Amino acid sequence: MKLGFIGLGKMGMNMVQRLIKGGHSVIAYARTAETVKKAEEKGAIGAASLKNIVDSLEKPRIIWLMVPAGKATEETLMSISGLLEEGDILIDGGNSFYKDSIRRAEVLKKRNISFLDTGTSGGIWGLKKGYCMMIGGDKDVFTKVEPLLKTLAPENGYAHVGPHGAGHFVKMIHNGIEYAMLQGYAEGFEIMNAKKEFNLDLRMIANLWNHGSVVRSWLLELAEAAFEKDPKLEGIRGYVEDSGEGRWTVAEAVELDVPAPAITLSLLERFRSRQEESFSSKTIAALRNEFGGHEVIKKS
Repeated sequence: MKLGFIGLGKMGMNMVQRLIKGGHSVIAYARTAETVKKAEEKGAIGAASLKNIVDSLEKPRIIWLMVPAGKATEETLMSISGLLEEGDILIDGGNSFYKDSIRRAEVLKKRNISFLDTGTSGGIWGLKKGYCMMIGGDKDVFTKVEPLLKTLAPENGYAHVGPHGAGHFVKMIHNGIEYAMLQGYAEGFEIMNAKKEFNLDLRMIANLWNHGSVVRSWLLELAEAAFEKDPKLEGIRGYVEDSGEGRWTVAEAVELDVPAPAITLSLLERFRSRQEESFSSKTIAALRNEFGGHEVIKKS
């Protein structure tokens, strides 16, 4: 198949390569000519503009967006959709908020342009292992682009999960679960690291747990790799960013009256990780000193 691909970041560039290796023809575009040239070196046909992409594709066109969620996706989607015609298909493979995807699908439907919201998981390993994809939208449109999905995904690694918005909703919850899983592993390894008298080999334990343990996972494989590079993780700060999906998951849980304490607390722990020093912790220390005379550690 032939498609246009907009967004050549870490995931986008790898997806383009996987599509080309699978026999598809890709017209690739990014904001910088240098990035487009890199895609050309990997076998893509470079595009100088959004209009160039549209003019290079036969109808019905397929355009895949892989740009950051929010303003970037909104502006790009509206710009490219203004160049498209009835019967064309737009796919948003980024981490867009599912309610935005529902709204965008309704706007595009008025012009008879099809839309698929495609939650994509796989990170930088997707080129080699494939991408897990959760697709929302009309089933017949999903069927039309299925050859692309088969190329990008590992076996059984993609599915039509529901109507417009469902793909990004499922991906949002996926990432919320990821927050809690990461927090669980992190706390366990921190406890083991604190048990100094045992001098535990965290890399070896991560490997061990992946052989028959009920907590075995790909995340443990990555933990093993990280501890092999830096056994005590002394080369990095404990600063953890969040890209939005965790917040959206917690907000959705509140809206639906669903208790989600593990995911919620894992999100709040990410906020805590960004503090050089916690004012709340200082407040607790001060209060303990006031009511019980407990010692406080003074700044030097």
